[in-house]
Amino acid sequence: MSEVLYSAKFLQLKSTKRENGSEWFYAHRPNAKDIAIIVPVIKKQDREEILFLITKRPPIVAENRGNFCLELPAGLVGDIDKNEDIMDALKRELKEETGLIADEIKIVSRKIASSSGLTSETSTIAIAHINDLNPKNTPDDDNGVIIERKLIPREEVFNFVKEFESKGNVVGAQTLSGLFYYFFEK
Repeated sequence: MSEVLYSAKFLQLKSTKRENGSEWFYAHRPNAKDIAIIVPVIKKQDREEILFLITKRPPIVAENRGNFCLELPAGLVGDIDKNEDIMDALKRELKEETGLIADEIKIVSRKIASSSGLTSETSTIAIAHINDLNPKNTPDDDNGVIIERKLIPREEVFNFVKEFESKGNVVGAQTLSGLFYYFFEK
């Protein structure tokens, strides 16, 4: 049982009672059933590349945690159409944020929590295999949040992530989760 303490269009502050009777506060997305996270794997001749997004997230910047965040394409499930299923959301978000359409999408995890003490939000992670790198539409910058898209060869991903972080930037937890499944799910 929970109580809504504050509500905005896309976010609520809620409280719940723990088993010991103490109160716990957390964030909740009232208009989303889940978060769709996509690892875009681009096939180029005999190698694979991962398409990353470099974003500028207001909470990270406001709290001086970093200037940029390394992410994968992602978005809310059911925020536009409450009947949207996860596969439709994965396809929609991939096309919106990269302009690309996957040849194959495989869901690899359905219950990833990025900060389970702070938010009720969970994510579904999928790997999208893409053979055609020609965009089908102009990618959306998500109101200025997406700054850059970067293709990194599979064998360079680890060093790229470490170097990005070493420059004072932030790496999204869902990004690391997605990479874990990409490298170990095969």
